[in-house]
Amino acid sequence: MKKRYHIKILGQELSVLSEAGDEHVARVVEYVNNKVKELGDKPGSINTVNVAILVALNIADEYLSAKGVSEEIYDQLGSRSEKLIHLIDEIK
Repeated sequence: MKKRYHIKILGQELSVLSEAGDEHVARVVEYVNNKVKELGDKPGSINTVNVAILVALNIADEYLSAKGVSEEIYDQLGSRSEKLIHLIDEIK
């Protein structure tokens, strides 16, 4: 069952629904706010929309990189499993 959470990101209060649970939502909010701080700590004035876009791009890059690594590991496990099955079949 989804629960409503009141969160604050980039100084904006938002109401979101999630089934993930309190701890997960808190971790997500903290992660995004930390990403905002990383960009916000840089010199120069940057508006909120640009910060949000840059944070989204950074998170998307991290996600796609992790997904690529995960897919590579999955493919390797599949290949190794096939080799093991083939070796077992040869022993029989």
